[in-house]
Order: sequence, then C-alpha cells, then structure tokens
Amino acid sequence: MYEKVIELLEQKKYHELKSMLADMNEADIASVLMELPQETLPLVYRILPKELAAEVFVNMESDAQEFLIKAFSDSELREVLDELYVDDAVDIIEEMPANVVKRILMHTDPVVRKSINEILKYPEDSAGSIMTIEYVDLKKYMTVDDAFTRIRRTGVDKETIYICYVTDDNRKLLGLVTVKDLLLSDKSKKMFEIMETNVISVTTLEDKEIVADKFQKYDLMAIPVVDQEERLVGIVTFDDAMDVLQDENTEDIEKMAAITPTDKPYLKMGIVETWKKRVPWLLLLMVSATFTGKIITSFEDALQAQIVLTSFIPMLMDTGGNCGGQSSVTIIRALSLGDVRFGDIFKVIWKEFRVALLCGVTLAIVNFGKLMLFDRVGVLVSLTVCLTMLFTIVFAKFVGATLPILAKKIGFDPAVMASPFITTIVDAISLIIYFKTAGLILGV
Repeated sequence: MYEKVIELLEQKKYHELKSMLADMNEADIASVLMELPQETLPLVYRILPKELAAEVFVNMESDAQEFLIKAFSDSELREVLDELYVDDAVDIIEEMPANVVKRILMHTDPVVRKSINEILKYPEDSAGSIMTIEYVDLKKYMTVDDAFTRIRRTGVDKETIYICYVTDDNRKLLGLVTVKDLLLSDKSKKMFEIMETNVISVTTLEDKEIVADKFQKYDLMAIPVVDQEERLVGIVTFDDAMDVLQDENTEDIEKMAAITPTDKPYLKMGIVETWKKRVPWLLLLMVSATFTGKIITSFEDALQAQIVLTSFIPMLMDTGGNCGGQSSVTIIRALSLGDVRFGDIFKVIWKEFRVALLCGVTLAIVNFGKLMLFDRVGVLVSLTVCLTMLFTIVFAKFVGATLPILAKKIGFDPAVMASPFITTIVDAISLIIYFKTAGLILGV
C-alpha cells in the first residue's frame, strides 16, 4: 500500500489517490502516512476528505501530529479541531509541547476549549482525564418518540449514540436506555418506564485502570462518569478503556524487566533517553548483587575444602531465580485481574508451599541422578546440592508469591517486585542455605 501511495504521488494522480485512501480504514491510512517522508505528509493529508482526515489524525503518533499542526494554516487547524471529539483533543494536547498547545487552544471553539480545560484539570490517572463529554442525555419523562428526535438532533456530534443516559433536571444520573430498547418499545412509552436503573458508574477521580477493569468485568461498551453529587459529567468509551489497558500492561512489563516506564514507542526514544530509563535500575541491582559476592567470600574456606561445590552455585541460583519468577508473575497477573487480594495471602502461601515441594522434590531427584551418573561426585556432595535445591525452591516460591501481595498492600506497584528483585533476594538466600547445608553434611 505504501508503494502504491508513493507511485500515485510521483505521477501526481491525486484524484485516484484520494479515492484509494477513502476506501481504507482510518488506522491503516494513519500507518501509511507515518511511513511517508515528512515533506509529502501534509500534501497527502490534505487530499483526505474532512471527516476522514480528523479520524486519521487521531490515529497518528504524536510526533506526526505535531508536524502536521505546525504545517497547517489557521483555517486548516480549525477544521481539524472542529471534527475531533473532546477526549481525543485532550489526548493530543497532553502529548504536545507548550507552543503547539497554545496554538491548538487558540483555534478551538470557546465552548470546546472550556471543556478541554476542565478535563485537563483532572489527575492524570483518573477517570475524568479519559472521559468524553459528548454523550446523549435524555429526561425521564421523554417519550420514545421524543428520544429519537433528540438523538437525531444532537447525535451527529456524539461519540456514541447506542447508549443514552437518563438524567433529572440537575443532571443526576437516573438510568440508561439503549437504542435497541427504544426500537423495541412503543413510541408513547416514557424513559422511566423502560430505562435500566442498575447502572454501573465511576467517579471522576477513580483510577483509570480500575475503570478499564470494569469494562472487562461487566462487558460494557461505555461507562458513565459522575461527580461527588452523582451528577453525570461524561462517559468513558470502550476504545479509551482499551488504550488504558494497553498502557498499563506495557508499564507492568517494563517494571517487571527493571525499566522505568515510558509512553514513547521504542524507535522514537533516543539512546540517551533509553539509557536514563535503564541505568538506575541496573545500578540498584548491581549494588544489591554485591551481597551475594560478600556471602561467597565469607564461606571461602568451605569452598577451598570442597572446590567441587563452586561449580553448582550457578545452577542453584538460576533455579531459585526461575522458581521465584514463576510465582511472582503468576501472582502479579492474579492481582491485576482481581483474582487474589491481600486477605488471600495465607491461601497463596499454602498453595505455593505445596507446589514448591512437588517441584523441589522432582528437580532434586532428577538432579541427584545426574550428579551421581554424569558428574560422578560423592553421595554427600550430591545430597548437599539436592537438599539445597529443595530448600531454595521452597524459599523462592514463598518470596515470589508474597512480595507482590505485600507491595500492593502498602501502595507499591506489584510489578516492581518481579524477577530482578526477587532473583537478587533468592540468590543471596540460596547461597546461605547452600553453605549451611554443606557445613552440616560435609563438615566444611
């Protein structure tokens, strides 16, 4: 598709290019446009029909949006902004530098500008920051016929018209009706007779990750946002909830890999910026890893007496780290889905203890056979290594399961307690277990 666009541009077949792009999905057009050389980007964008152009603009990355905004004339910028939904405009503004934001707000309709400024006042991670104010509201004494008249009159500018919200004169949320409800009801029926009153809603200050989880839990297309007085102030739509889930999952993955989270795509981040995101964690883990070195040094005499013990240290540390990582990832995922809470900590410990015993005994038996048949070490050395492995796995599973739960309880992100930290802790403890076991069995 990219090659075809370039070909039509070079041949100056703009009408054919316009027809081809008009038949494409806006997300696909955005992907093609972002691959184009910057000097041709404004030209191709201007070829798009006005409404389609606004939808394509929303799907583009922030650097391409910034470039286009700077290339737009005042009238072109105003046309694009007039076609954007308020929540999309807010998302764009949050990504732009101050001089671009000033120009955007300067050319925005005063009413829309006021709405944008109100949304921007909400905390970054709140429901208010991702909601849109473009919804259809109905009154409880409206008839079905009245409702359709209102939808036809106001729905063209709304982000969704499938779900309509019923409010009183003070905008207090009373219930909701769907277009399906309206289509299947008698024209004379009033809203209070057909509306659903058991409405799942969120407050403006509720964490946006919790809001996104409710979409999944209750299978919603949109969720109303109310203030402290239960007045309807906006809605969060499914596409915005999906964006939140994607961002949160990306952030968790980065934290689990000991990387400071970022909202920039990988290829858009400079080398220095990437270094800044990674090096603090690496320094912290490097310093914490010095404990394992000190433990080995403190048992130097034991290693000299039984040199063969040294060769099994990497295996024991890796096995412990892997076991702890398995438990931590499982529990972190369960916490994010709401399957596990702090009150379940003893159930988790008991389950992980039994799993650890099964895993530990299995690995110890297999390892014992390997040590005796292939490595040809003595029975006592084999017993030392295998018992250490068993104890290390039990400890690693315990740490991996409990640390994320405790972290969430005290207000930290459980993802921070993933593999890197758990591996460091388990490495240190596994060495202590190893040398203490060797002292008891081998007398070193």
